[in-house]
Amino acid sequence: MTHSAPPAVLHGLVRGLHHVAIVVPSIEGARGTYGTLGLGATEIEFVADQRVNVLVLWAGSQRIELVEPASPDSPVTKFLEKTGGGLHHLAWKVEDCTAAVQELLARGVRMIDEVPRKGAHGTTIAFVHPKATGGVLMELVEEPRAGHHAGHPAEDHTGLHG
Repeated sequence: MTHSAPPAVLHGLVRGLHHVAIVVPSIEGARGTYGTLGLGATEIEFVADQRVNVLVLWAGSQRIELVEPASPDSPVTKFLEKTGGGLHHLAWKVEDCTAAVQELLARGVRMIDEVPRKGAHGTTIAFVHPKATGGVLMELVEEPRAGHHAGHPAEDHTGLHG
């Protein structure tokens, strides 16, 4: 069995896929579609720095994030206006986001975030420029060491229709 790997530019830094992010005009409007698939969900979280609302869905152990703009100046507003929504980015697990960003910069990789910032659910994140990854926007995600996190539905039975 062959395993697909992250892009070569991320070689040695990535520990696995963290989530797939899908931009939607309305999380509430998307609940029905994803609810028919039986996916579990966490509570919606507002991420002030990015001016978005995020709902984490669980398909087994795989995390999918629905992202809606929370204001007209949200970074995803233009994406939504241009595309109508859809797949926005792939997010990769890293052990240490700051070290990963420094390593990528040392390799000459173009970054959107040259300094990591706070993400949803207590994570630390940084975006790699799509020009460095074959046109796909990619995010590096470091889980919090302790405390705040988005639990899997086995721990949080909020559900999509709740």
